[in-house]
Amino acid sequence: MTDADDLRRRTAELLAEHPPATTERLEFLRARFDAGLAWVHFPEGLGGLDAPRSLQAVVDAELEAAGAPDNDPGRIGIGLGMAAPTILRFGTDEQKQRFLRPLWTGEEVWCQLFSEPGAGSDLAALATRAVPDSGGDWIVDGQKVWTSSAHLARWAILIARTDPDVPKHRGISYFVCDMTDPGVEVRPLRQITGEAEFNEVFLTGVRIPDAHRLGAVGEGWKVAQTTLMNERVAIGGARIPREGGMIGVAAAGWRARPELRTHDLHQRLLKLWVDAEVARLTGERLRQQLTKGQPGPEGSGMKLAFARLAQEISGWEVEFLAEDGLTYDDWTMRRPDGVDFTGREAGYRYLRAKGNSIEGGTSEVLLNIVAERVLGLPPEPRTDKDVAWKDLPR
Repeated sequence: MTDADDLRRRTAELLAEHPPATTERLEFLRARFDAGLAWVHFPEGLGGLDAPRSLQAVVDAELEAAGAPDNDPGRIGIGLGMAAPTILRFGTDEQKQRFLRPLWTGEEVWCQLFSEPGAGSDLAALATRAVPDSGGDWIVDGQKVWTSSAHLARWAILIARTDPDVPKHRGISYFVCDMTDPGVEVRPLRQITGEAEFNEVFLTGVRIPDAHRLGAVGEGWKVAQTTLMNERVAIGGARIPREGGMIGVAAAGWRARPELRTHDLHQRLLKLWVDAEVARLTGERLRQQLTKGQPGPEGSGMKLAFARLAQEISGWEVEFLAEDGLTYDDWTMRRPDGVDFTGREAGYRYLRAKGNSIEGGTSEVLLNIVAERVLGLPPEPRTDKDVAWKDLPR
């Protein structure tokens, strides 16, 4: 079995053969993937070594100390955190070989075509249709919304309704959609921050080969659950150092501006600091649990905590900074590569954090998941559970 010493040896060999100072960035990332040091818990030949997930930190530390480039995870987070684990679990050998390497190196950006304007928080009520044609392809028509990075993406993970005559959860299939295909139109959605990191996507007669289907026809909801559980861990369970992230920015501001301090603000900051540290340690425990299998509903609790803390910390920071907290650098409409919660001013953090309780599953839906699947409380009545999708009121 691969252990920490073996990983250090393999990492040293990679660095010797591809010195970061003289090796082009993409070449180094490809070599790292091929050496099995991209995500060590993945299978051999797919960027991993079948090693324990916990040993990834050994590789990362060695490469960081050597000044090796990373794969810009903030830019390709959807591919890394959502598409990759889903492809690994449900993809064919051909799909794994085709998609995982350029996904990890960042050569191909991914987005997620799940949410729809007519479905609200009930994702299973989606109306985008995928109809088979005589040639074995699927013809997709519909509209998706809140699609992060759609303006950058080459590929999308897509769920669509393939059978309207069965209950909503059973008539869905899961596909990989080429965002460059004819019929795919991406329109920006300008947010309260002034930016448009989100998009709405219109699909009109988009042809998807059956070879780009993940899982069996009609079992897309099962496949999507893997994506959603990994998404919540990716959002709420990211590894950060002690006093890292937004609480670190708030604490640094407190130390730098003693003239703005009050007793009440101090007490609230202390509570937020403790809450952030508890969330950080809980996230570490959750990542250790992941070494034993797929993420479970506990990730929903982490995502809930992340959203609440982000909104409370950013609100505290704006109040602490008084009129300085209302400043904003640029309202120009632009389409950024990602979200920067720590490198911008307090006004941006305050506005952008409002979306944290919506994206990646609304807090209301996640509270239901925690109540029913973690705490074992009685489920809410669901009168539409056995009704065919086509008969649901819309």
